[in-house]
Amino acid sequence: MGEAKWVDSVDELLDGVGSGMRISVGGVHFIRAPIASIRALATRDINNLTYVAWGGGIPLEMMLEAGLVTRAEICFSSLDVFGLAPHFRRAAESGALEVVDLTALGLMTGLRAWAENLAWEVMQEPTGSDVMSEHFMPVRGDDDQVPMVRIAPIEVDVMLLHAQRADAAGNVEIQGARATDLATVFAAKRVLVTVEEMVPVGQLGAPRAFILPRSHVSRIAVVPYGAYPTSCLPYYPHDLKAVASALEESEQNQSPRAFQFEPPTPEKRALLSVTTGVPFHRSVDAIRACYSDKDSGGWSIAELMAILISRSVTNESICSFGSAAPLAGAAYLLARHTHAPDALLMSHNGGYVDIAARPLTLSLAEVHDFQSAAAHTGGDETYHWFYQAGMVTHEVVGSAQVDASGATNNVRIVRGNGSVIRLPGQGGMADVANLHRDLVIYLPRQDPRNTPSTLDYVSAARVWEEDERLRYGFQAGRMAVITNLGVMERNPKSRRLEIISLHQGVTVEDFQAATGFEIAPSDRLTETLAPTDDELLALRSQIDPLGLCRLEFASARDRRALLMEALQAEAAAISTCVTVQ
Repeated sequence: MGEAKWVDSVDELLDGVGSGMRISVGGVHFIRAPIASIRALATRDINNLTYVAWGGGIPLEMMLEAGLVTRAEICFSSLDVFGLAPHFRRAAESGALEVVDLTALGLMTGLRAWAENLAWEVMQEPTGSDVMSEHFMPVRGDDDQVPMVRIAPIEVDVMLLHAQRADAAGNVEIQGARATDLATVFAAKRVLVTVEEMVPVGQLGAPRAFILPRSHVSRIAVVPYGAYPTSCLPYYPHDLKAVASALEESEQNQSPRAFQFEPPTPEKRALLSVTTGVPFHRSVDAIRACYSDKDSGGWSIAELMAILISRSVTNESICSFGSAAPLAGAAYLLARHTHAPDALLMSHNGGYVDIAARPLTLSLAEVHDFQSAAAHTGGDETYHWFYQAGMVTHEVVGSAQVDASGATNNVRIVRGNGSVIRLPGQGGMADVANLHRDLVIYLPRQDPRNTPSTLDYVSAARVWEEDERLRYGFQAGRMAVITNLGVMERNPKSRRLEIISLHQGVTVEDFQAATGFEIAPSDRLTETLAPTDDELLALRSQIDPLGLCRLEFASARDRRALLMEALQAEAAAISTCVTVQ
């Protein structure tokens, strides 16, 4: 790779990037995506690229909109809280985009094999997932050892990375959540970096940052706001209003290049800088001040489900959640705030470790965790430190479909006429379904369509039961499904789900009518314990004063309106912090 070379522009940075290459990007979700580099790439006469990354999201949407990509080797692609990624879904369903579904651990392990010049690398088997038969080869071992598989090296020609700072020698400082940046950087043949600013040699070393040596940087350029509208903390947070506008323009065909985001105006830059400049406790207090008890009557299903999950968290728990999981986030944060102050929480897909209790927010969630986390890490670290070691106690995720065994489908559904509905993907579920102690799936609206007797694709499944888990060195735990009607739990003997509790007013007959497979009540069937007044007050006033738990229970149209309402409330709250100073 050689020494880092400073260049004067993004165009010069991208010299040599051509058709047919395998391209990867840094960042994750709305964090540090190399937007300026992708926007410049979209103006070039290139095509037939292979996109290789954990997530698709905005970077993949930009490349698909520009006609650059024909193949994607990914684990997941969505627009986070906004739902499905439209260009990805259309291209995948039409066949214009070939999609190779990988597990998160499989991607990182394959990248590591390439970086370490190995013919293959081994990892824990994603037992029960259909992705197993597509990419992995079993490795024979002792019966008392966790099942292993091997994966071939994953090659990357060019990685596009945006980071906070670099010194004059070309060493790059990465702050905040790193996703799979490190796994990709060391596997890529060329790493092309944009940064917010250049500093003299010797001035890098921000708290909790990672320094990428110049030996692994090919070219580098200063491009302020090069990640906008995604974040680059502490310089600026993500701009979800800009993402919402692009999505609306794309859906209404108002612009053929809706996702080719322009740099922010000076006025927008000033607004963004205000958000990052408010101290943690002041902005937390401002968000909590949004709570109003005028509508604090009976509990909602969203509140019930969050509180049910929260009750299972203890001071010994280690819980990880993504940025697009308000229900899981609310549950963990509520537990941390109330009865489990010593629980260790990891947010943004393992990027921020040991965060403080704080309210659910949109614009401020990463800002708060950036400020309070004990460590800034990436998936390629937390997977090895926590997930693979079996230390994580809770995995709470939504799923498009669940079958009678508790297996999930977040990849694709085949309609009766043979056409395919493309779903976001399994992310890392195929890995952690067996690695984590407790696996809890939630369905906001249970019906026979999302509880079919047969899945078109098994994205993840809990296979190992207590004896196997203990033999393999993992914690014994439970597999449950929480819905708007009740709670199902898998019986370890029959390996089928059974009803263990029904919410108030729901009968066994109601539950069966909303289930696509035959399900029996457990011999310990009870009525779900309703939220207490103290639990509701804590959830509403301290954890979810903006009502973000509602997002996963709203229709697509209502969801967009709720998002904009919450963003407006956040902006108003932050403005009060500024005027008070």
